Amino acid sequence: MRVISGSAKGRRLKMVPGEGTRPVGDKVKQALFNILGADIEGATFLDLFAGTGSVGIEALSRGAARAVFVESDRMAAKIIGDNLAYTGLADRAQVVRGDAFRFLGGARREAFDFVYIAPPQYADLWRLILSALDAHPDWLNPDGMAIAQINPVEYNELSLTALRFFDQRKYGSTLLCFYEKPGD
Repeated sequence: MRVISGSAKGRRLKMVPGEGTRPVGDKVKQALFNILGADIEGATFLDLFAGTGSVGIEALSRGAARAVFVESDRMAAKIIGDNLAYTGLADRAQVVRGDAFRFLGGARREAFDFVYIAPPQYADLWRLILSALDAHPDWLNPDGMAIAQINPVEYNELSLTALRFFDQRKYGSTLLCFYEKPGD
């Protein structure tokens, strides 16, 4: 796994040993950032269930102003820190070792332009996180976006009030679902 573009382009990232994480492939990551385009520049990015930190690191490499990585696994959180140091992006990042639900349930520290959600498969965690974001839309800036990375078999429509589903893209066994918080 590598950083595809930007200031850290070509840097290979450390992987979390074992089966506990499911890193996004380079093809899907490239497609995601092609969709986000120049909107990533200067943006704030929240990477929930961050794993290796690959997606948030890609955002920073492409010009995001700041990224927060939330990961409950101790080894994965350490690897995110190592990857940030290796890519030279640690000064614009924060790694939070903790539960994504507790993080979102706590006092909001800041709002984000993008929230990336890539939980373990087949546990409906993506639905629960999107419901939590919908209940607390102040986690997203106006016109902010939440993106869920799931297996296509997990998908079903959600009943949301503050967030609006607007797109999905399938890449093999990965489905990216896009939700936006309409501007005020």
